Amino acid sequence: MNNKQLDALIRKGDPVMKSLDTGLYFRIARGKPSWVVKYTINGKRSQISLDGSYPHVSIVSAKLEAAQLRDKISAGIDPKAARAKNRKKQYHFQSVNDLFEDWLETDIKRRLKHPHIPKRIYTNELKPLIGELAPKDVEPTDIRDIIQAIVDSGRPSTGNQTLMYAKQMFRHAVKLGLLIHNPAQAFTQSDAGGVCIARDRMLTLEELAVVFKVLRDNPLIFTRQNYLAIALLTCLAVRKGELISARWEHFDLEKQLWHMPAENKTGVAITVPLPEPCTDWLKELKVHACGSDYVFPSRRLSRRREYISDDTLNHALAKMFGKKVDSNKEPYENMLGKASIEHFTIHDLRRTCRSLLAAQGTPGHIAERCLNHKLKGVEGIYDRHDYLKERKAALDKLSQTLKVIINNA
Repeated sequence: MNNKQLDALIRKGDPVMKSLDTGLYFRIARGKPSWVVKYTINGKRSQISLDGSYPHVSIVSAKLEAAQLRDKISAGIDPKAARAKNRKKQYHFQSVNDLFEDWLETDIKRRLKHPHIPKRIYTNELKPLIGELAPKDVEPTDIRDIIQAIVDSGRPSTGNQTLMYAKQMFRHAVKLGLLIHNPAQAFTQSDAGGVCIARDRMLTLEELAVVFKVLRDNPLIFTRQNYLAIALLTCLAVRKGELISARWEHFDLEKQLWHMPAENKTGVAITVPLPEPCTDWLKELKVHACGSDYVFPSRRLSRRREYISDDTLNHALAKMFGKKVDSNKEPYENMLGKASIEHFTIHDLRRTCRSLLAAQGTPGHIAERCLNHKLKGVEGIYDRHDYLKERKAALDKLSQTLKVIINNA
């Protein structure tokens, strides 16, 4: 067939399949012309359309491309299967940072309730050392160096988390065909932080009195905002993340209530009663906030978010224990250690509050609701009461004891 005949068929527009060469056909379907190559491979008949159609692909070009396909078929290559493979989405990540961003968007955010946790671990522990490397250039020795540095810094829990997330991230790379082997796979918990024993540290009232005095005496190191945050955590037993991300719109300081939205660890909204001392501290924090929507607004000009970092309070407390938290600065002396205070963490304040509630006679189920814990077993299924009145009485009683220590009254 020649060009004139093909043009006539196109003008007519009827469905047609005309042979032009060995296996090459000119086809019109739904009024659209195309080139089709029919072939048999492994005993099965199949066909494939050429990428271009007539007249953009001439008769000569179509015959040439058909001949090239026949050569591949003779070599045992199925052109249809090869095209499908080539058209699969190709992932071209320049760096591990690119890999992490893809993992964050396509896996973590869909699977985890708190994606900021692996993001923080990656940003603080993995990114500084391997973030700019191409995924294929990351070696097991790089992973070993990272987790060894964390272990040497005395952070076993962080070491375990870092290894876990590194394995998951590079497993994601294997799934995408970027890697054949996962560089973190060979490492186990014993290489990172080991088996972490649940913490049982809680502070006595005597210890709290010493702690708050040391913090008050060093306002240039431990700021007033940090001091009030510690005070609120000790009195209210809320989680650190819930407090630092709190917005003023959820507080009714006149009615002394904090209407915490469902964006917390339990996924259920709860109203937190605010004892009078806490209300006073919050009013002071509102002045410090300078019109921000957040109780603890970000203190950096180049801020990634509008409230303080998850590590702000941790680092502030670590400084008071003489730990190095800034690679560019020498650590302060261990001021809390010198005052005979055994090391504790921010989360230990939550356990401390729970223990103090028990010590003052607060019933267990009331104390658990103060911590916004879900009640367990049958009680958790049937007991949906909020116990706001009872929680208010318990926290009011505790705050009267603690305000003397915190306010130095």
